[in-house]
Parts: sequence; structure tokens; C-alpha cells
Amino acid sequence: MRIWLSAICLVIAGTFAGQATATWAPYRLVVVIEENHAYEQIIGNKDAPFINQLAKEGALFTNAHGVRHPSQPNYLALFSGSTQGVTDDKPIHGTPLKTPNLGAGLIAHGYTFAGFSESQPVVGSNVQSANGLYARKHNPWSNWQSLNPGPNQLPLAVNEIFAHFPSDFEQLPTVTFVIPNINNDEHGDGRISNQQLIRMSDDWLEKHLGLYVQWAKTHNSLLIVTWDEDNDTTANHIPTILIGSNVRPGKYDQRIDHYNVLRMIEDFYSVPRAGHSETAAPIIDAFP
Repeated sequence: MRIWLSAICLVIAGTFAGQATATWAPYRLVVVIEENHAYEQIIGNKDAPFINQLAKEGALFTNAHGVRHPSQPNYLALFSGSTQGVTDDKPIHGTPLKTPNLGAGLIAHGYTFAGFSESQPVVGSNVQSANGLYARKHNPWSNWQSLNPGPNQLPLAVNEIFAHFPSDFEQLPTVTFVIPNINNDEHGDGRISNQQLIRMSDDWLEKHLGLYVQWAKTHNSLLIVTWDEDNDTTANHIPTILIGSNVRPGKYDQRIDHYNVLRMIEDFYSVPRAGHSETAAPIIDAFP
């Protein structure tokens, strides 16, 4: 059994504004982030049958958007409510960062957090890439990790490898982020066709999260599947799907982006809101 460090410990929270509005706190929440595909490329696509089944059974947000291009600022936005001034996919200077973020907020309030990245070489790694499959630009919490965490910083133990993702979902942290490698998240390396990338990501998601979806429905838990950005259009229109035990199935046309999703998670657990999530509209219609 692996243990993720919780509040008593190593992280002193920064100060955020605002009060939570959610009336439900998922027992376990898993967020999966896919890559670089538009809503229109995924929803209704026969090469993504599992994802489309999730969309049918859960809450599908038809007006969801990334916050900008390219990838890295979107991951930072979803995790910390800010792009941290980053406008590209290059290594971030000044790490470990000290700004508010979801992981530190959860830990400081008695919950647990971890991010599981496929093909990351070791727990707590800070390498920029590995094996042509892992990319740190898709792993935002790594930018707050520290050997001696200060305010808003994170212990190395939360920066997990996907090989440690538990099969006993009771052993998951309260909130878990899952980052498939670049062949399984629809990013690709230019050598695999777009059709094949979508099929691979759909198969991977069903293989690794299919059982969790069924478990979540009967264990007061939730899965969120979203994309970092679309295929580089101005609209930046992406799919976002929620499925679990307390989700009202249907299509929702509320305009949301990564800041709204972050606020929703923060509000679930009554943790202070980070960055732009403070002024983002709440997501409430999908829940009874």
C-alpha cells in the first residue's frame, strides 16, 4: 500500500479568497487529461467508442475550451488557476514555484493528492522528457515539488509514476491526475496517424480506467476526462466529460474552461480557490 502525504505534514497553504459552493465531495476523484483534439474530432467519432460511451452515460460539456495554446499553459491553468506567465512548452524557470495550486490546497486541508504520469522514469522525476514518451510539460505538479517543501510546494512523493496506480481504488488519493504518455494521450510524435492515435487513446482509457468508472458509480466517486487544448484553432473547443455516482447525465452548454473545472474540484473539498478559479463560474447543473 502506497501512502500519499497529507495535511499534517509538509505543506503550508497560501492564502486564497472565496468560499466553496459545492454540496457534494466525491470520495475519490480522478482527472485524465488528453491532448490536442477538438470536440468535433472526438465526440461522435467511431474510433473513440469508449470515450463516446462515457459522454453518453455522463455529463458532456459541449462548450468547453482550453485557455490558450500550446499545451503547457493549459496544464498549469487546470492545476493552479494560472498559466504562471508561461506561453510555451519550454522548461519553466524559477522552480520550485511557490504559488497556490490544487495539490497544496488539498494537502493543507487534510486531503491527499497525487499525479500519475505514464512513462515518467521515477517518482519525483524532474527530467524534461524520457524515452520519447514522457514530457514534463504535461506534468504541472512537478514544477512545485521540493525536497523541503515550503508554502504551496509539494513533496516529491506526489509526483508518481503510472506503474504505481493502484488496482484497489480505495488506495487512491482523494484527488488523482492521470497523464497518459504521448502515444496514449492523442499527442503522438508525428509517426502515428491521427485516426490511430484516437483509437489508441480510447483503448488505453478503457483498459486502465474502465474498471474505475464502474467502481466510481457505486462508491460516491467521479471521473473527469478533458483535453488540454484543441487542434490549434482560435476556438480552442475541447471535450470535457464527467461521469460517476452523483452526476446527472446529459449535455450541458455552459461555457467552461480549465478555471471552471479547477473551481469545481476546489469547491468539492471546500479548499481555497487558486488564481483565476476564484472568479470562474461554478459548475453545478451536472449534479443533483
